[in-house]
Amino acid sequence: MEILAFGVQADEKPLIEKAFEGHHDVRCLDVFLSEDTAPIAAGYEVISTSVNASLDNHVLQTLAAGGTQMIAQRSTGFNNIDLQVAERLGLTVARVSYYSPYSVAEFAWTLAMAVNRRVVRASNRTRDFDFRLDGLMGRDLHGRTVGVLGTGKIGEAFTRIAHGFGMNLLGWDVAQNPACVELGMKYVEKEQLLAESDLISLHVPLFPETRHVIDAAALRAMKDDAILVNSSRGALVDAEALVGELRQGRFAGVGLDVYEAEAGLFFLDKSIQGVEDDTLARLITFPNVLVSSHQAYYTVEAVGQIVETTLRNVLDYTEGRRSENVLVPAAPKAG
Repeated sequence: MEILAFGVQADEKPLIEKAFEGHHDVRCLDVFLSEDTAPIAAGYEVISTSVNASLDNHVLQTLAAGGTQMIAQRSTGFNNIDLQVAERLGLTVARVSYYSPYSVAEFAWTLAMAVNRRVVRASNRTRDFDFRLDGLMGRDLHGRTVGVLGTGKIGEAFTRIAHGFGMNLLGWDVAQNPACVELGMKYVEKEQLLAESDLISLHVPLFPETRHVIDAAALRAMKDDAILVNSSRGALVDAEALVGELRQGRFAGVGLDVYEAEAGLFFLDKSIQGVEDDTLARLITFPNVLVSSHQAYYTVEAVGQIVETTLRNVLDYTEGRRSENVLVPAAPKAG
């Protein structure tokens, strides 16, 4: 069987082809699955998609009409998939429920340190042989307070690094992580975490109840010189509200690896035609903001695990097995 993989990055392609070798043929496309590209999947029983694919009602209808029966998403997040429609159409949908948490946690710290120590500005200056230090002063993080929203596997890895820096640890989650508590983390209400933290990092999944968990009110509750990092999902932060606060000169730094309207932008070259998204364009202009293009997961280890899990999901489907990675059909309720 030949599998069609959408949205495959150049570095990712050889890993996918090597993993599937001897199991199934795979055709890799660099275009992302959308309403316009969905007809390409006609005749493919199994397709694989990336996190920025659009799998809404129309796309799923097109896939099902073309003979697709299984969707293997190469990501943990699945907020881009209308699971109810997929189930109604009889499609099997699987995701990657786990990959290296260190990839994202370490990159979150990369963003935090880069904006704190003005690394991008310094690099741009030295390229022009400007070696002044004016405007490059950062702060020691040792002894300061970090607030971690979401203390699952990635949040725990981020917390371990913060502990290594010698920071005071505050956490917010629906359930406490014993490993974080052992490190000295104190779980508090979100309002207290926002008010007391010098650095805030987001590691919660995107659900309706967490959408804009950092909204205008949350931003106003933060310290004026706080650092905000989001390497989880773009819609956790109200980007327009963030621009409003930045225009008032607030925050020592903001590091964003994700953006709520990134679909159709991230992973693509927009250097010639530019972007029409005024909010993103405004964010990038602030000297204390660093935006990267959803690359926190992009390590050899993490991508390798994602590809291997995607292969297992496809093999489970073709051989009639089911794992915890299957989102649709939904697991039967107990009792």
